[in-house]
Amino acid sequence: MENATYPTLSRVNRMLSKILEWVTISLMILLTLIVTLAVLARLMGHSFSWYDEVAAIMLAWITYYGSALAALHRRHIGFDTVLLAMPVKFRMAALLIGEAIVLIFFFLMARAGFQVLEVLAGDTLISLTWVPVQLTQSVIPIGAILFMICQLLSLPGYLQYAAAGISLEYAEIEEEVENELEKNKDRV
Repeated sequence: MENATYPTLSRVNRMLSKILEWVTISLMILLTLIVTLAVLARLMGHSFSWYDEVAAIMLAWITYYGSALAALHRRHIGFDTVLLAMPVKFRMAALLIGEAIVLIFFFLMARAGFQVLEVLAGDTLISLTWVPVQLTQSVIPIGAILFMICQLLSLPGYLQYAAAGISLEYAEIEEEVENELEKNKDRV
């Protein structure tokens, strides 16, 4: 989320956004290639013993990294209309309480994820015995920490929008309309 008041924060947001986009897109491409190769191999009478397990893990990784990216851009389901209908003091209090609940949830998730990694020490995947399960499940605490970081990085801009009574959805729509009008001003 761009924030003119905090230009350094905006640069960090853009950099983290690009990293998360590349990670998520790369995982999606790799997952597509693996599934396609597995289907082709099966059609030719061969079957990979590992692709089901790896595809499921990659899908989880895409979900965690994609959700962190969505948090950075405030694209998760929200209730801007309900929030903006409140008086400013209550709106800001409700927003901060909601943010605290989300951060506490992901903190607990990260903590539980680290505990899970301790329990899984020494275990390997069934089909790829050289891959530690800790590696595959590391996405739980990493994803939770990334989500918290992204939520906190996008919070100042979201606070400004909420204090001004601007809905993120409407602001995005207005920005897109302005961009399209600017691109097409010569056509009129």
